[in-house]
Amino acid sequence: MKLLKITSIISAGAMLLAAPIFAQNEGQGRGQAVVTVLPVHDDQALASLSSQDLKIKVNGKESTVTNFTPLRGENSPVELVVVMDSGARTSLGTQMSEIQNFVKSMPPNIKVTLGYMENGITRLAGPLSTDHEAVLKGLHIPAGFPGQDASPYFCLSNLVSHWPSNDSSARREVVMISDGIDNYNPRYDPQDPYMEAAIRDSVRNGVVIYSIYWENRGRFSRTMWGNAAGQNLLMQVTQATGGNSYWQGLGNPVSFQPFFRDIERRLQNQYEVGFTAPVKAGEIANLKVKVNGVAGKVDAPGEVYVGRGM
Repeated sequence: MKLLKITSIISAGAMLLAAPIFAQNEGQGRGQAVVTVLPVHDDQALASLSSQDLKIKVNGKESTVTNFTPLRGENSPVELVVVMDSGARTSLGTQMSEIQNFVKSMPPNIKVTLGYMENGITRLAGPLSTDHEAVLKGLHIPAGFPGQDASPYFCLSNLVSHWPSNDSSARREVVMISDGIDNYNPRYDPQDPYMEAAIRDSVRNGVVIYSIYWENRGRFSRTMWGNAAGQNLLMQVTQATGGNSYWQGLGNPVSFQPFFRDIERRLQNQYEVGFTAPVKAGEIANLKVKVNGVAGKVDAPGEVYVGRGM
């Protein structure tokens, strides 16, 4: 789990949300990013941030911050999908109570549903809902058949491209429990085409991805090489979309609790950043943000979808 000081230049990307109208020069687009900023220690309050603390570059070009808003409380809706790999080892059952507690702990502004990665798609157990007890009726231990997910990146693309809501005001977030191994391209390839497609689809649809590593039943999952390959692919997805990756060594973690606790903190410490983008609308670009004068931890995506300027 990589944590960076805000005083360094950080990569950030976008979650596409409803954006304010602002003047643009010809040829400029607009971008919108969800950036997570945490205090250095859990018991510390984060220093107040303002747009003046930010410096933004899109594809290396200076951009102007047009909006900087804390995303907190009941007026900041969140849509969260917890997705499990149907090929995961059935020992995932040891984490069922912690998944239950995580869903139950979500505040009223967060709608939740559960999903299962099967045969290249994500099958949802039900609609997004703030009735978290009802959501948990769809929780079950994955079947544990080797390769049942086909590829976790196919399943992720399917989910984000067919998001179960049209609420453009809500943050879209996914917790993905998987070994990250692409059975169609099992060697580690930093340019894996299916992983890259999942990144593009997630960025275009404004979805922040978190991953929790859990071994699959497939034969590649039983090798140190396969474990490392899957973890690295998952990390590329989470870094590109602004989430975070969680694992403990090359084996299954003893408990999901510390991971879920960290995700909860992140959901409570996110900011919407709007900015000009001197890039043609419809493109995916790189975004870098420098935050000056504040000590803390940050996770922000590395890619941004550029919308039309007004």
